[in-house]
Amino acid sequence: MFKHVDYLQFQAKPEKPDAFFAAKLQELVGGQFGEMTVMMQYLWQGWSCRVPGKYKDMIMDIATEEIGHVEMLTTMLARLLEGAPAEATEKAAAANPLLAAVLGGQNPQHAIVTGGGPMPTNSQGVPWTAGYIVASGNLLADFRSNVAAEAQSRLQTSRIYNMTDDRGVKDMLQFNLARDTYHQQQWLLGIEQLIEDGFTENGIEDSNAEHEHPEANHTFYSFDPESTAGEGRWARGPALNGKGDIVYVPDAQPLTDDKPLGPAPDPKLFVTYDGSMGKGKPGTGAGAHAQGVANVVNKIKGAME
Repeated sequence: MFKHVDYLQFQAKPEKPDAFFAAKLQELVGGQFGEMTVMMQYLWQGWSCRVPGKYKDMIMDIATEEIGHVEMLTTMLARLLEGAPAEATEKAAAANPLLAAVLGGQNPQHAIVTGGGPMPTNSQGVPWTAGYIVASGNLLADFRSNVAAEAQSRLQTSRIYNMTDDRGVKDMLQFNLARDTYHQQQWLLGIEQLIEDGFTENGIEDSNAEHEHPEANHTFYSFDPESTAGEGRWARGPALNGKGDIVYVPDAQPLTDDKPLGPAPDPKLFVTYDGSMGKGKPGTGAGAHAQGVANVVNKIKGAME
């Protein structure tokens, strides 16, 4: 159950309407790293969390805060769009609201689609998509993704902060900058807590670690003979996964003689082919179905043996 308090977490009061800036501010609402993304990302992570107590509660707390941030931004957008597109002064646009919107630098969809309100889109009008969110069920992997999301969100907020002189807008964005600063810390501290509580040994996602190639998990391969990458900490010193020291391999060479060529193509697909690998096997839809059935039968036989 969610409860709604009829007050914003922080005020969203611009000094004056500004449809041109409102078009830019849409990025912080429905962009890839906008507030809609972190809101939905944290909600999904919280709903899916299988660890009751402090972890689930923490995720849901920040997810709920992000709902409020979306409300702050959409309220600010509505107030920035007040009177638009009437604020455009060109006489030629006086009787044409859409033309006035374009000439005034406004996103035309603010006039056409929402009637002077915000939209769940980025600054170019591209709709927000659930494909932006990460919710794997693995708290370590998700927390790392959350750090990156907050860093990108804060960076874009900082850039937009420099695009306005409106004291009221800047006041709200100062609050948002501060929250993104803390939220980065929150997820990093969450990773520390996961280590302390024994959910991960060293903060590196290493499921199926026992099946890893024993050398490749602490080796830096350089593919440029003149590369200076070996001077960085990532190429020397102890590996973070506890597998000894990092091995630096300059001018790395292939570890196999396998070349990137597929099998001879199906002649029915009319692929350009020089014949060097022999005649390809016909693969009609019926043939693919038969192969699928054969695979299932073989798996059943294998399980029974």
